[in-house]
Amino acid sequence: MGKRVDYWHDREAPAANSLVVGSSAVVMNSEGHILLQRRSDSGNWALPGGAMDIGETFAQSAIREVKEETGFDVRIERIVGIYSDPAHVFAYEDGEVRQEFNICLACTIVSGELHVSSESHDVRFFSIDEVAGLTMHESIRKRIDDYLSNGPPVLR
Repeated sequence: MGKRVDYWHDREAPAANSLVVGSSAVVMNSEGHILLQRRSDSGNWALPGGAMDIGETFAQSAIREVKEETGFDVRIERIVGIYSDPAHVFAYEDGEVRQEFNICLACTIVSGELHVSSESHDVRFFSIDEVAGLTMHESIRKRIDDYLSNGPPVLR
């Protein structure tokens, strides 16, 4: 897809021209560290996830994306939140400007081994304290905070 620029409540942001169902996953290991990937399209650290494909359920798409991007098979535990802020858009080099629509899930690792995909430069686990110092978009921080609050699903 090429380079991606995130716009967050920015008056200069281009107008959205697409809406895609997307997932993200908060995956923790047994030591309480969170799994993040350094995206190749933005350079930011982010949760694994991506777009749903025609012919699969949302759950299947989320599980597939985590496997493709990190090497881990996961089990979905709960919905963390649904994020659909029209003032958050992603602009791609090909002219697509996508409005945010993401359902974030809490997942548990059931098998697999860590690997890096073509969509990232690095994939690894971080302690919650380490996450604060990482370069990531505010929307990812919100999802992590919502996960840590362990409350009912958040609608944003």
